[in-house]
Amino acid sequence: MFRFLFDRDTWQEVLDSLNKNKLRSVLTMVGVWWGILLLIGLLGSARGLENSFNRLFGDYATNSVFIWGQTTSIPFRGFQEGKRVRLTLTDARKVEDNVKGVEFVLPRSQKQTSASRNFQSGNFQMAGDYPLLDNLQKKNLLTGRFLNENDIQHNKKVIVISEDVYKQLFEKGEDAIGKYIDVSGINFKVVGIFKLDTTSRGPKQDLHIPFTTFQQIYNQGDLIGSLMITGKPDFDIKQIELDTKLLLKNLNNIHPDDTRAFGSFNLGKLFERFSGFLIGMQFLTWFVGISTLIAGVFAIGNILLITVRERTKEIGVRRALGATPFEIKRQIVVEAVFITLVAGIIGIISGGWILILLNHFFGRGDTAAIVNPSVSIAIVFVALIILVILGTLIGLIPAFKATSIKPIEALREE
Repeated sequence: MFRFLFDRDTWQEVLDSLNKNKLRSVLTMVGVWWGILLLIGLLGSARGLENSFNRLFGDYATNSVFIWGQTTSIPFRGFQEGKRVRLTLTDARKVEDNVKGVEFVLPRSQKQTSASRNFQSGNFQMAGDYPLLDNLQKKNLLTGRFLNENDIQHNKKVIVISEDVYKQLFEKGEDAIGKYIDVSGINFKVVGIFKLDTTSRGPKQDLHIPFTTFQQIYNQGDLIGSLMITGKPDFDIKQIELDTKLLLKNLNNIHPDDTRAFGSFNLGKLFERFSGFLIGMQFLTWFVGISTLIAGVFAIGNILLITVRERTKEIGVRRALGATPFEIKRQIVVEAVFITLVAGIIGIISGGWILILLNHFFGRGDTAAIVNPSVSIAIVFVALIILVILGTLIGLIPAFKATSIKPIEALREE
């Protein structure tokens, strides 16, 4: 059935036809080349943006919200405006027990402090944390370990430090695990070193000590700095945030309409918004790419119609010598598909180079906007199949035009 694809005469005729009008053949291919280049480039860029977002927040539980106390803006139940709001461990337990859809509630405490060793010192942000933090906000440990339950239960004076702290307090190449550093006059044993996430929001926490140790040393009692709340997969994290704030307002005698009392950052909302943006961008990319491809393929069809008109006498001679209408149609369709495929393959290769250049210029560093822009092999095959289908369909128009001319009339054509 497809023996003609391996017929030397068929391809010789196709190449002869293209060589007769080289400039026109090249210009005909430009539309398809640009369409597939646009499609590959935009899809790859969308994937690069997605990779960048995943690198920014991939270590976080994406259905999370962070809540902390601020100051009130509305007087309520005898309390004046401007009352400072402090969260407590009791608040954390109430949220975990009463807010529907909550999976984990992680209390945290933070403090700016100084750390020193020998003659080196510096000021850093320190946090009192539970081991659960490493599950909800994965730490990129370079060596050692993170905090564990034994540290919590026994109020151990152990500490996990960032790579920046290590560079400031230790000599290059020195093994810091098991060594001690002085934090606010108290010696802490280093048990782990992690690479600081330079893309995270808020103050960078260079030091992590057990939550119970933090509360004891700084006499915090029941007070905490913030809550990190994660929702179960089937629950809306935005609703969890609203329910949590309403409960905290009731527990702390705050007016229900006070929007300043609690600060928050909803990672789930941001993730949902960005996911919607990516879906919209991918849809727009396919729409623009396919539309451009169709325009390019129609240009091929128009050029082939002109070619058929110029080759009317030649077609008449072939018909007179016994060529069947199917053979004439086949010749035109093969020519259309060949031009479309060649232009498409060049477009795919060009698109690949565009993505390589994007990654080279915009994909470097921790804050890169586009990370490893790429397109899957499946999408490339889909694009090629679309090209073959469009090339075949558009080739049928000049093919039917060619076979609609009677041989006698074609031979009389000047």
